[in-house]
Amino acid sequence: MNSHKIAFIVPTMDREPDLRVLLNSLIMQTHKPDQVIIVDGSYTEVKSVIYDFPSLNIDYLRIFPPSLTKQKNAGVKKIDDDITLVGYLDDDLELYPDSIENMLNFWENAPMSVGGVAFAIVSGERQVGKLRKFFGIDSDEPGRVLTNGFVSMLDDPVKTINVDWLNGGATVWRRKVINEYSYDEWFKGSGFMEDMDYSFNIRERYELVLLSNAKTEHHHHPIRGDRYYLLGKWQIINRLYFVRKYIDRGLSIRGAWVASFSIVIVNLIAGISRLDYNRIRMSFGNIIGIFISMIKDDVQISGHLKRIDK
Repeated sequence: MNSHKIAFIVPTMDREPDLRVLLNSLIMQTHKPDQVIIVDGSYTEVKSVIYDFPSLNIDYLRIFPPSLTKQKNAGVKKIDDDITLVGYLDDDLELYPDSIENMLNFWENAPMSVGGVAFAIVSGERQVGKLRKFFGIDSDEPGRVLTNGFVSMLDDPVKTINVDWLNGGATVWRRKVINEYSYDEWFKGSGFMEDMDYSFNIRERYELVLLSNAKTEHHHHPIRGDRYYLLGKWQIINRLYFVRKYIDRGLSIRGAWVASFSIVIVNLIAGISRLDYNRIRMSFGNIIGIFISMIKDDVQISGHLKRIDK
């Protein structure tokens, strides 16, 4: 018998079919969650969905206009008093049937030094580009935060490993940690890098773990073509904000500026060589982000990468 009770906070926006897939995967769990909190930022409310899943203990909360960090922080306020573990799930996940059981089994014996544990997102083997490695903006070692503010991604691990950061939408935290840390609402809209900021902040005091046997599918939605320009600006502005915030943790603002120019080169080369117009758009966004950051630090830019008509 596991001593923990687990709740999941699910921020969502305009993805009712995906949300249904996620909730169905929670129903199919060998150990069902004790509470599910849906934080709805949709332009058309999805509250009616919860009535189709009566076997789940679902609470519904609406936060509009949508903002990922605000939705997550609002969800924390709805957690039941007896919950000991709190997870954040993206609305386009589909958990393997034994994922929660394996997650709880890990937590049952985890030392108090562990603050957060991520589900392993199943995907093809990631290829680290030689150009990105040459410019020092990626690493073969997964889950690392580099001194210039770039990170290496969290691959599906063959064994459980400790990492420097965790995905924001496939992670379980101690209730104590959730009570101590909130998401930085400087990150607007889709919140590019909000998960890196949140988890790296926690990493100063707690261990972060990527759990190999708690797996989930992530049904990615493509970024709308004209939003690559927005993503390009975020890649510069949000990363410089992140680095300034953690200079005392060994991050380098000089390194971040060098990396900012490097990512322009990488995106331009990739865009031209592959005839990928979206990467070229991203590089233009990078350039504008650099000019904005030269004029003023930490300019907040809102927006959503994957919404169709907003």
